[in-house]
Formats: sequence, structure tokens, C-alpha cells
Amino acid sequence: MLYIRYINSFVIFGHKINYINLFKQISNYLNYKMNINISKKELIEFENKIAEKWNNAEIPYYIHLSGGNEEQLIEIFRQINLEDYKISTHRSHYHYLLSGGSPKKLEKMILEGRSMHIIDRDLNFISTAIVSGGPTMATGIALALKRKKEDRHVFCFLGDAAEEEGHFYEAVRYVDGHNLPCTFIIEDNDRSVETSKIERYGKSEMRWPSCVKRYNYKPTTPHAGTGEFVNFSGTKLGSTM
Repeated sequence: MLYIRYINSFVIFGHKINYINLFKQISNYLNYKMNINISKKELIEFENKIAEKWNNAEIPYYIHLSGGNEEQLIEIFRQINLEDYKISTHRSHYHYLLSGGSPKKLEKMILEGRSMHIIDRDLNFISTAIVSGGPTMATGIALALKRKKEDRHVFCFLGDAAEEEGHFYEAVRYVDGHNLPCTFIIEDNDRSVETSKIERYGKSEMRWPSCVKRYNYKPTTPHAGTGEFVNFSGTKLGSTM
């Protein structure tokens, strides 16, 4: 450790290399490769663990659990590279784990009250609880990547409720019109909190351009929480740290 502390770089072909940063990048890559193969069973077990902590009043913060879309997401993330950007929503646990995120690190963030805004720069992972806030960020990142001529892509996840927002429409039109490296993935669970699509806008369906993809699934968890009544009156904020 003393060697690393005082001698932290070397020279290759005239270029100074900070091997601490290099080691960090390699570690992140290996961690990603391990977690990208996370199984459906492991995803479900993680969320069950978080649900149990919620029911035991160990998480005095709002949570949105994933469930029912494990197979679809595993297939989608096989097409996503480590260096690509992943923009997620308030329901981000599966996205983060499939991006290569550490389950222990994710659990810690959830216990800290960050379930709805998980951010990890090492994985180019950003989530936001703002409805349809992700598409605008994704568009800006994609524009920057194109201007810099970088060979990376942005994958932006959103729910079918966010699909109704004007921010999404504007983002899609800009990405499509300027041919930006961005794909929007609508996770259609036919639910805006607890209201179905047909209740919201009847039989109307939008025909989006090719930069928008969609998959349908039946959620196995409520919109928020676990569906159980939990008394948090004796739980102090930050007591789960």
C-alpha cells in the first residue's frame, strides 16, 4: 500500500499512466462482466431482501420495487456495453444491477434513501424520479456523444406513464431528427401508479420512430412499497446506516 501511495504512475511509450486509475477501470470492467450475468433468480432475491427490510421498517424512505420483467431486461442488457450510458427511472434496481452495479453498494444507497435516484459515474448510470426527466438528459448526452464523435450509445428507460409527457415527445423528435445515438425503451406495465392505459386515454396508441422500443410485462409488485402496512413511527431517518 505504501508503494501505491508514493509511486502511483508509470510511463508507456512516452505517456504517463496513472495505474491506480487504470486498476480502478479494470476492476469496474471485471465487476461489470460478473454482474451482467446476474440471473433472474438473483434479481428477484435482491428485491425480496429489500422488500423484507421495508416490511421490517428498516427503510424509512420511498421505494419502488421491480418485478415481472427480469427476462426482458436480461435480454436487453446483453446488447448494452459497459461504456454506454444507462438512464433509468424511480424503479431502477434491476437496471443498476444489470449495468454491473454491486448489490452491496445498491443496498447501501437504498438504505440511505437514494432508491429513486441511483447514480454511479463509473458505470455511466443515472436515474431520476422526475417523470419523463430521463429522456431530456438522455438527449443531451447523446448530442454530446455525437459532437465528440464517440462510439457510445445512450439507453433511456421509461414507463408507459412517462410516454404521455411532452418532454418525451420533444426528446424523441430531436433524437430522431438529428440521428442521435440514443434508444428509448418503454417499460409498459399498463400502469400509471394504479391507472391503466385504457382508463387514461382509451384505445389511442402512438406510433413512435425507430429510436423508441417497447416491451410489455405484468408487474409483480405494487407501484410503491410492498403493499403491506408498515409502522415507521419508531424509525429514525439515517438509522439504517
